[in-house]
Amino acid sequence: MPDPRPHLDEPLALDLLNTRWMSGDGPQDLLTDLDGLRIWLHTNDLDDRCTVDDRTLEALRTAREAIYHAVKDSHIDGLNAVLSRGAIRRSLTADGPLDTAEVPESHWLAGWLAADNLLALLSESPNRIKQCAHPQCVLFFYDTSKNGARRWHSMATCGNRAKAARHYAKTT
Repeated sequence: MPDPRPHLDEPLALDLLNTRWMSGDGPQDLLTDLDGLRIWLHTNDLDDRCTVDDRTLEALRTAREAIYHAVKDSHIDGLNAVLSRGAIRRSLTADGPLDTAEVPESHWLAGWLAADNLLALLSESPNRIKQCAHPQCVLFFYDTSKNGARRWHSMATCGNRAKAARHYAKTT
């Protein structure tokens, strides 16, 4: 089954946040069942590393909430609780340095990887983590524009809606 979400290809942490979105039918949530979990794992190339079961689904939802609160409210306790479920083991191999995620409880792996990805984004450019500026949009994106001034998750959808609304307001 194809991924039904309107915005894909964000870093893992933000892609997890984007499992909730708004549609013409109202709020949507990809992680309501195991089929949605399967889709998300497949989209993010984790389907060969993570099990599709209720424990993984619940752990991923917990990670999503923790990431959301870390990004929106700067509440970090939930994120730190998710991160405490695993660690990075560093080693040197014949091919060079290797970082390996060690997550003893396998159902936490996907959520832990997303939480760890948020740390990487925060260490690179925390001000580039943004929520779409459209008032009805709940999607997040990592701003890769040259000047960091991007406002919409997609200019083709939310950006156009905002421009059309401004134009309509001027003409009425």
